[in-house]
Amino acid sequence: MKEKVQKIGRVLSAMVMPNIAVFIAWGLVTSVFIENGWFPNATLAELVDPMNQYLLPILIAYTGGYNVYGQRGATVGSIMTIGVLVGAPIPMFIGAMICGPLGAFLIKKLDEVLQGHIKEGFEMLVNNFSAGILGFILAVIGCLAINPACLALNDVLTIGVNFLVDRGLLPLLSVIVEPAKVLFLNNAINHGIFSPIGIQEVLSQGSSIFYLIESNPGPGLGILLAYCFFGKGAAKSSASGAAIIHFFGGIHEIYFPYILMNPLLIIAAIAGGATGVFVNVLFGSGLVSAASPGSIIAILTMCAPDSYFGVCVSIAAATVVAFVVAAFILKFTNSKEDLDEAQAESKQLKTATPTQEAVAVKKDLSTLRKIVFACDAGMGSSAMGATILTKKLKAAGIDVTVPHYAINDIPSDTEVVVTHQSLVGRVEDNLPNVVIFPITNFMGGTEYDDIIEKLK
Repeated sequence: MKEKVQKIGRVLSAMVMPNIAVFIAWGLVTSVFIENGWFPNATLAELVDPMNQYLLPILIAYTGGYNVYGQRGATVGSIMTIGVLVGAPIPMFIGAMICGPLGAFLIKKLDEVLQGHIKEGFEMLVNNFSAGILGFILAVIGCLAINPACLALNDVLTIGVNFLVDRGLLPLLSVIVEPAKVLFLNNAINHGIFSPIGIQEVLSQGSSIFYLIESNPGPGLGILLAYCFFGKGAAKSSASGAAIIHFFGGIHEIYFPYILMNPLLIIAAIAGGATGVFVNVLFGSGLVSAASPGSIIAILTMCAPDSYFGVCVSIAAATVVAFVVAAFILKFTNSKEDLDEAQAESKQLKTATPTQEAVAVKKDLSTLRKIVFACDAGMGSSAMGATILTKKLKAAGIDVTVPHYAINDIPSDTEVVVTHQSLVGRVEDNLPNVVIFPITNFMGGTEYDDIIEKLK
């Protein structure tokens, strides 16, 4: 079930993550040039609506279609999305996330039906007209069917959001958001759910609190600082470096393994997250666009002009509350949070039955020239892990490159993959014959050393 949820989340985030630069550009235009921005300019403020209403949804649909069926999928998915956008009073991100992959899927199936039935020399004619005719039909369907359905869904979401806001219950979202983040659904939640809601709030209010519910670095920072003072062994020694990367680099995935080592710490994450949301509700603070990655630098860059104090207080409060709760849990529980102990126990369990890692030791890797480091989005934790592993391989005199990919984008000719242990099942589904080295902590030096020893 966890892997299925991760896959759904990956589909959503994979449409948005490659276009984060456009969100940032739109956010900067909004914060600088709108009427209550830093430098109001009526002419340049005209950029806001076209980027929001058309550019962003079409790029999302294009990317979603491309992920399903390459260029043809991207083209048909974008055509279908135009039908959804026409006449819509709100940004149609939900419609784009539906139409992009759906249009690509349908043209893929149509091509499969036509394959083997096209006369020689008519391939280009048939391919162009089949995509064009299907796109025409789907654009009409998008306008007459999917557009009203998305507007109805948006009304339901708006009612739900207003219910939480009016009753001061918005902090309760942390009860759902924080555990979901630890399951590596952070990108899907932030960009698949909160970003569409946030954009509508920005247009009506100038900023949105929804951009801060998932991206607030306070809960993770508090937990990592608690490990610095009350942790054990490798977990304690690596926590300070992880805190710096988390807070300034914005790679939130780096603190997830620390919670997985002691699951009770999810209480600290929820308490910190709820505190941050409560403070932002109290001060009416928010961001003008998504902060991605969730770095303090990105957050302050996207901060609304009147929200700096509230945002900073919310991050500080979330950090303090998460630290206090996490410190109590680490101090008074007997749970093993020592990375070295956990790894040793894991190895003992693995000796009982053959595993891919055992196979990896026996497999001839003398011709290996590439090790793929994979994570959910292929941008944050995998990039950092690839850098660490590359340095260790170089120091060991092993000439192997370490590119980083999203799990769904791992090349089919890959022989060896390094990924977090909670993502192993998804890698196996895509590449059942690949050798996988699972790790429990992206900062775990001993785990990388073990990989190198096996390669030797």
